[in-house]
This record gives sequence, C-alpha cells and structure tokens, in this order.
Amino acid sequence: MRQQWHDLLFAHWRLHPAALRACVPQPLELDLWDGQAYLAVTPFSVRGLRPPGFLALPGISHFAEINVRTYVVYGGVSGVYFFSLDATNLSAVVAARVLYALPYYRARISVEWHKQQIRYHSRRLQARQAPEFRATYCPTSDLLPWQSPRESLERFLTERYCLYAVSGRRVYRTAIHHVPWPLQAANAEIEANTMTAPLGLTLPHSPTLIHFSKFVDVLIWWPQHVASK
Repeated sequence: MRQQWHDLLFAHWRLHPAALRACVPQPLELDLWDGQAYLAVTPFSVRGLRPPGFLALPGISHFAEINVRTYVVYGGVSGVYFFSLDATNLSAVVAARVLYALPYYRARISVEWHKQQIRYHSRRLQARQAPEFRATYCPTSDLLPWQSPRESLERFLTERYCLYAVSGRRVYRTAIHHVPWPLQAANAEIEANTMTAPLGLTLPHSPTLIHFSKFVDVLIWWPQHVASK
C-alpha cells in the first residue's frame, strides 16, 4: 500500500521498561535506549492511501490518524509495536484489522491549521472513557542534521522500517519503506491525553522529547508470518 504521512508529531515519553513489559506480548522484546523504554503518541494526517497502480479517492484515501506505539525487537530486527491506532476512516480501520492484525479503532478527529500551528483533537468512538488527545503543535526549527540511529536517540526512535503485530499465537512483521524522517524540533501544548488509559498508564503532562515532520512518502508491504508463540 502507498500512502503519505503529513504534519506528524512525535511526542515521546521515557518510561521504566517494567511499565511497558506487561503491555507488549511475548516473544517481542522491548528495544531500549540506555536501559529505558519509550512510548510515543503520534498524531498526523494520511493522504493518498491506495494500492500501487490505483488512483487515490478523496473520500477513502485521505483521513486523520493517531497512534500509540513503542519499540521492540524480534530476531535481531528492530521495529515498532502499536498499542492502538485511531482513524476517522471506517474502511481503513476494518481493512487494517483484517489484513494487518493491527488494533485500529474508529475515532472522531478534527485537524485545524492556524498559520504554522496545527490544532488536533481526537476522541475514540466508544461510549465510556473514550481515549482522547487534544493538542496544538508546530515546528520550531529548520531540519535537524542527519545522524545514524546508533548516534542519536531521535533517530533510534524514528528510523524503524518494520512493524510487528501479534494475533493469537502468530507474530507478523510488516516491512515499511520511506526516506529518513525529515525531523524538526517542535513545540506542543497538550491539553488532554488519555490515549494510554486502556493500558493502565497515565503519562506525565510533558513529553520527554517532541519532534515534527512535515511529510514522508511511504510504501507498506504485506505482513509476513515470522513466528508462532
């Protein structure tokens, strides 16, 4: 599948590994930096979602999304593990659940632009205690210089080219291809963030790290079965 990710915020929190270990299924292992785990909340907009060779359809291919993720490794291959993915597009939610075994949910999301600032509000469509994220964010610098993942925490957290999903006793790995993230320093005023409430986690108000990326073009392959628990 081809798609573009626009106006993405990386809001990262540093956590003790024990806080996340029970939330990540075996046999995936937490991928740590200096002995610490990281969790990210990432709001953004999807554009041009389509299979290769097909045209994007405005009513289906463009929508807002927000993810909650951490970083794992399996078989020596580092990747991303998603706790949740909320989107406004019902067809994308259903397809991703069926085809990629990902925990997608339907949400009501508004995205507003005020000059350089993005005001983002997401609330999952469920009756009680719906996870919510409300923030205003913007870039505050030019592009950051490139460093390899081994040289910087920022690249360790963002330069990941596969995602993992666990369904039943099966572990799936999905390859993702894109150019290195064009990162910028950012500012975010977070007014509400209960995205990790289903995990039993309450995050501090202020993230440990905040970055912005304006745009990246993405190619996502079909998931591959890599293990059975």
